[in-house]
Amino acid sequence: MGAALCLLSAACFGVMAIFGKLAYDAGVSPGALLLVRFTLAAVLLGIVLLVRPGLRRAASSSPLRGAIGRSTMTRARVLSIAVGLGAIGYATQASLFFSALQRMDASLLALIFYTYPVMVTVVAVLVGRDRLTPARGAALAAASGGALLVLLGAGGVSFAPTGALLAFAAAITYTVYILVADTVVHRLAPVVLAGLVMTGAAGTLVALALLTGGVDLDFEVSGWFWLACIAIVSTVAAMLTFFAGLKRTGPSTAAILSTFEPVVTSALAALVLGESLTPVQLAGGALVLSSVAVLQLRRSGTRRQELDLRPTADRHALGNHQATDPARDDHAEPAFLAP
Repeated sequence: MGAALCLLSAACFGVMAIFGKLAYDAGVSPGALLLVRFTLAAVLLGIVLLVRPGLRRAASSSPLRGAIGRSTMTRARVLSIAVGLGAIGYATQASLFFSALQRMDASLLALIFYTYPVMVTVVAVLVGRDRLTPARGAALAAASGGALLVLLGAGGVSFAPTGALLAFAAAITYTVYILVADTVVHRLAPVVLAGLVMTGAAGTLVALALLTGGVDLDFEVSGWFWLACIAIVSTVAAMLTFFAGLKRTGPSTAAILSTFEPVVTSALAALVLGESLTPVQLAGGALVLSSVAVLQLRRSGTRRQELDLRPTADRHALGNHQATDPARDDHAEPAFLAP
């Protein structure tokens, strides 16, 4: 379930580039796109929490994930970190990303931005938050190589130094964002965490708009439709599934699985924008998908070994305990979908 949630999140994020291109065609500016995206997402998540108050409760984290690299935090500190993730991290990353998009081709931007899974994995290993097993290293190499083939297979890109610097800065910012999010994702319900992040990001962009004289919201009606798609699909749904997946897989695996995003973008560009998929891109997509299989085989093998090492009575107790605790079972229904 954790891998499936990460892949669904990547697909939701992957379609954002298509929605963004269609919004730009309708006269939407990058500033308006960001402001409306985060404000609408924050409002939608607030409505969901009002209608479904049960979604405010966070399920207990698993003993293994909860014990690794986590110190006790006060409730106030957890909430402030969640808001800061949006106000500083996500707002900065999104601003850098769309600023780079104005200066360079989307394929080259994605190529530079998707260095972040490598950075997340390396940093997580160095600080003791994850282990670089041979299987995970192979999955990272396959996913990164596949994303590289998908993006280079498009061809015809133009290089802009300023855009490249902005794209790399966005990758670094997103690396920090994922690692910080991993420290609080077990302490808040996914809907609450996503709502706080969106509220923080919206607050930063509203303040920026007021300081710079506002943004132009006078664009075509179709522009509002594409902005709604970005807010609902590529922000609310994408973030909820990402946090739920991160909670179950850890930062390295979540980052590796996120390399599915450029595969989705390229496939949708072929379907919606009439771009063609080359054999190189198809081969890259197959490599990215193979990394998912490697990660799933590693998880299944590790789990079988752990169960085989336990006494019979302990294995029965573990099975009964997990059957009643969805947060400790990768096959359970995600917390934000629970009744």
